[in-house]
Amino acid sequence: MGALEGLKVLDFSTLLPGPYASMMLADLGAEVLKVSSASRPDLVINYEPFIGDTGISACHAWLGRNKKTMFLNLKNPEAIKIVKELVKEYDIVLEQFRPGVMDRLGIGYEALREINPGLIYCALTGYGQTGPLRDAAGHDINYLARSGIVSHAGRADSGPSLMNFQIADVAVGSMNSVIGILAAVHYRHQTGKGQFVDISMMDGCVPFNSLDGAGFLVSGRQPHREGEMLNGGCMYDYYETKDGGYMSVGALEPKFWKAFCQAIGRDDLIAGTVWPDHSKKIKQEIREIFLTKTKAEWTRIFSEADACTQPVLDLKESLLEDEQVQAREMVVDVPLPLHEGLQVRQMGNPVKLSETPCEYRFAGYPLGYHTREVIEGLGMDYDQLAENGVFD
Repeated sequence: MGALEGLKVLDFSTLLPGPYASMMLADLGAEVLKVSSASRPDLVINYEPFIGDTGISACHAWLGRNKKTMFLNLKNPEAIKIVKELVKEYDIVLEQFRPGVMDRLGIGYEALREINPGLIYCALTGYGQTGPLRDAAGHDINYLARSGIVSHAGRADSGPSLMNFQIADVAVGSMNSVIGILAAVHYRHQTGKGQFVDISMMDGCVPFNSLDGAGFLVSGRQPHREGEMLNGGCMYDYYETKDGGYMSVGALEPKFWKAFCQAIGRDDLIAGTVWPDHSKKIKQEIREIFLTKTKAEWTRIFSEADACTQPVLDLKESLLEDEQVQAREMVVDVPLPLHEGLQVRQMGNPVKLSETPCEYRFAGYPLGYHTREVIEGLGMDYDQLAENGVFD
C-alpha cells in the first residue's frame, strides 16, 4: 500500500512543473490520470532522445511514470461532460493553464466544486491568480529574473549565468504544488472541505533569496555578485583542477575550514577563516593550488578530510558511477509498458519512507493509451464519442 493510496488526481498539466508534481504523487501511491490534447504538441513529451524505436521519449517515459493517460478535446462540450463525471471520483485536480482558461471552458474550480464539494483544485501558474502579471507568459528564466535572485548571482565581470536545471519549474512549481495539495488533503480529512490551491512559480522564487533577502528587508543593503558569503565573496566557490575538472568548496564553519586548509597544505590560512581579509588575493592563491592536481587526485585527498569539499561530477560520473547515488537508489530501472522485458533507466524519487516506499510500477504509456478504458469505465460509448471529435 502506497502512502498516498486512495488519492485520485486528474492532471491537466503539460511541460515540466505539473507533470513532475503528479509523478511525485504517483510514485507515492496516488492514482493519476493525465488528460492530454491529441492535437496540441507538448515540448517536453517530444524532447529527444527517444527510447530505441518505441516512439516514447526518455522524458515522457520518466514524467509519465505510474500514470494513466487519456485524450480529451476540452473545446468539445462532450469532453467537458466527461471531466465533470471524472471529478466525482478524481477529487484532486492539477492544471497549468493561464488564469481563467479552465473557467472559460466550464471546468474551473467553482464549476467543479458544485459537483464535488470536497474537490482540491491546484492551479499552477507563472505569476499566480492575482496581480498585474497574472496573465503574462513566462518560463523558468523569467521567474528567477523578476524574483531578484539573479541580480546577485553569477560573476561580477559577466553578470547572471544560465543554469541547466529548472529551479522555478521543479524546486518551486512542482514541489509547492505537492505541498499545497497534501496540505489541502490534510485539511479535508479534518473538515471534509476541499479548497483552491494557488501556486505561483514566481512567488516561490521570492523566498529563495533566503539569507540575502532576509538581510536586505532589514538593512536595505543590496547584495552584490561575488560580494556575499554564498555567491563568491568568500572561499565558498568552485575551483578548476589541472585536468579541467572542478571541485566545490563549502568549508564555511571553522572546523571544516581548518580541515580544508590542512588538506591543501596551507595551515597559515586557518586563522583568516573562510572569509579572510584580502579575500580576492587568497582566493587566487587557492585557485592556483587546485590547478596543481587533477580532479581525481583532489577527490582522493578530500575523501580523507572532513572539509565539505566534493568534486563536480558529470552525469556519467554521478548517475552511473557514484556510490552515494547508487546506495540511495536514485537511479532505477522501470518497466516500459507494451514492450515486454524492456526497462528504461530513470532518476528515482527522493522521498524515502520506511513503511511505504515509492514504487516504480511502469514508465510512461503512450499518450492517450487509456482513453477507451476510462470512457467505458464511466459507462459511455467510446466509439460514438470518438466520431464526435471528443478525443481529437
